[in-house]
Amino acid sequence: MERYICIHGHFYQPPRENPWLEDIEIQDSAYPYHDWNERITDECYAPNSASRNLDREGRILDIVSNYSRVSFNFGPTLLSWIQKNSPEIYQAILDSDRQSAGWRSGHGNAIAQVYNHMIMPLANRRDKRTQIIWGIKDFEYRFGRFPEGMWLSETAVDIETLDLLAESGIKFTILAPSQTSRSRRIGTGKWKEVRGSRIDPTRPYLFRLPSGRSIIIFFYDGPIAQAVAFGNLLKKGEDFANRLVSGFSDARDWPQILHIATDGETYGHHQKFGDMALTYALDYIESNGLARLTNYGEYLAKHPPTHEVQIFENSSWSCVHGIERWKSNCGCNSGLRPGWNQEWRRPLREALDWLRDRLAFIYENIAGAYLGDPWKARDEYINVLLDRSETTLNGFLDEQTAGGLKREERKTVLTLLEMQRHTMLMYTSCGWFFDELSGIETVQVMQYAGRAIQLSEEVFTDSLEDSFKGRLSRAKSNVPEYENGALIYDKFVRPAMIDVRKVAAHYAISSVFEDYMDEMQIYSYSVGREDYQRVNAGVTKLAVGRVSVSSDITGDSGLISFAVLHFGGHALNGGVRTFLGTEAYEAMKHEILVTFEKGDFAEIVRLMDQHFGMHNYSLANLFRDQQRNILNSLISKTVEEFESSYRQIYENNRILMSFLLDTGMPVKKSFFAAAEETLNYDLKKVIQEEVTDADRIQNLLGDMRKWNVTTDSVEIEFTVRRKIEALMEQFCMDPGDLSLLTEIRKRLELVKILPIEFNYWQTQNIYFRLSKTVYRDMLRKTKTRDENALQWINIFTYAGELLFFNVASVLPDE
Repeated sequence: MERYICIHGHFYQPPRENPWLEDIEIQDSAYPYHDWNERITDECYAPNSASRNLDREGRILDIVSNYSRVSFNFGPTLLSWIQKNSPEIYQAILDSDRQSAGWRSGHGNAIAQVYNHMIMPLANRRDKRTQIIWGIKDFEYRFGRFPEGMWLSETAVDIETLDLLAESGIKFTILAPSQTSRSRRIGTGKWKEVRGSRIDPTRPYLFRLPSGRSIIIFFYDGPIAQAVAFGNLLKKGEDFANRLVSGFSDARDWPQILHIATDGETYGHHQKFGDMALTYALDYIESNGLARLTNYGEYLAKHPPTHEVQIFENSSWSCVHGIERWKSNCGCNSGLRPGWNQEWRRPLREALDWLRDRLAFIYENIAGAYLGDPWKARDEYINVLLDRSETTLNGFLDEQTAGGLKREERKTVLTLLEMQRHTMLMYTSCGWFFDELSGIETVQVMQYAGRAIQLSEEVFTDSLEDSFKGRLSRAKSNVPEYENGALIYDKFVRPAMIDVRKVAAHYAISSVFEDYMDEMQIYSYSVGREDYQRVNAGVTKLAVGRVSVSSDITGDSGLISFAVLHFGGHALNGGVRTFLGTEAYEAMKHEILVTFEKGDFAEIVRLMDQHFGMHNYSLANLFRDQQRNILNSLISKTVEEFESSYRQIYENNRILMSFLLDTGMPVKKSFFAAAEETLNYDLKKVIQEEVTDADRIQNLLGDMRKWNVTTDSVEIEFTVRRKIEALMEQFCMDPGDLSLLTEIRKRLELVKILPIEFNYWQTQNIYFRLSKTVYRDMLRKTKTRDENALQWINIFTYAGELLFFNVASVLPDE
């Protein structure tokens, strides 16, 4: 009997973008990475695009894409981030789907997902439809084909959602075994009770809908999926393979599909090296003929359902109470602290539902004056989100409006559509999943709500904010100082709000420290310099100017004038205001510049209050990344002074402290601190040099061991890795450079002696590519007794050994 195996990975991260900037600001908790998306990409999404298949000694036999061999879906919001920030990985994901379609009878491994991970049974019909349409359109834009299947957030399901999937042309979805109640063979009258996860997961099931439509449901193998996600099954690839195969039964007389579904992040992020365990298991299954790898689309084409099923509505895979986790204090949490509860979930959802309905009323009534069908326009707006070019936007507006829109009308329409986009984003499921109202995921959905409210105020006279906050106040925080949702909104949402004035303030303040072009981009805003003058008097600087600021998203714009006085260090005073005309601007500019030339800085501050009002801007008002860069620049001299002091303490006292150490006397803690700072600094510096000084590094490491100094392993690994990767990229440009190859070899030898856990991933990938191309050319040259080629082959082979390749298997012999 035929046996098939399909492993599905649900790859998703909660959106982390600032709703006003449309980008992720620096997240210190992800150090040494910029943010958590970048970190998880490095730990999971990238490794699965080029995963290692190892031999028994742990050496690399091959590098393959797991995406080409497993079923998967990526959340559209995550894939959009990967496209922008990691284009090589993005392309590898798309290429893997195309490759899998060639292997699987034209059925690609990728399936779609509802757009922003909304819990569908808790959404109204209109939002469900848009989520599905946006998910399909996003998929088609990226993968170049219509999706056969669609992943439902948290596998949360109701009949209306399934009917909308079927209506949209989706053939199948995947649910947990606990979500089914009864099954039977198609054409028979007798239903069999299968509640309690007793459904047979090795076949597809037909689900008949009241509308007369139908959809196929695959119920994954629950126990094996649980063992993968929460057990130790990924510690050893062979154990994983055998556990998968154990799900088959000779008692079954149909072509069985053994399939599991877990978070894709299980393979590398949640479980380190999980990607390699997956690779090994898949190779082990195929090479030993234990089963045929497949995906849902291919299996379904070959083996249509013979049975039908009924489900439990309003159920999910991650809440035993159905979908209560996203609306009540059901008891599901991520590890409840004593005294905490999730009573806040219900009032949060009720507040958002109220806001959604109010915003829908505003949208429908105002947009109706411009758009032929406002809700159809919202469904089609995904085309603009995928491509914000002027051509696409103009085409969209021409199609959705009766005639040409004036500039202000165009801005109104885009503001309303963005208001609706953020209204849906505020329902991202992560906002309710965890334990505390003030958690970053819940604050994120509140920020989406705040952005939607702000946009509504640009087109509607009445503000909804106070009423919304009143409802949020019913959501009580577990953290005493945060009290409730209204206070959290004031603390974390209102300060994050951005308009053209704040963008201008950011420009004005940062322009004191950087030289800008006449036209520049600040996240999703375009800034044009219309007038600017900066003058210095010692460490004190004054900048006065006028800029035009416009949103690339809605077209909201303004002319802003400003003045910034920098006293040195972090002391800075700035003011911005709407441009009041050339005469008023020139008068202000002249008055402040003349006063600056007199050196009367206190008077300048008074004049700034007079011209710009009492609200002052400072470095605290900069957007986070730029703020970090400027502050690092400002403290660089102080840091140098610290380092110089530490070095002086270390150099002046190391001989005496060594003597004390030899005699058994305690060495002062302050000396150890100086030694740690100095030796780590020197080690990082010598590592960054163009030519490897192995002796110097060995001496530094010896001194670190002598003084029992803790190595800054994270930063040193990052420094070494970036250097080697840069050399490898340079080598790709000139692969015949023997001296460069020799330097790479020295760097790889250096890694062996450093007390760090090194990430070889990118270096190994480049080496593997070269082994399939350049190595073969060099091998041919050795047949003509080319001495350089012979030396190149020897060094390259040795480098492969240093990179843990099974060179006998990886390097071609002809």
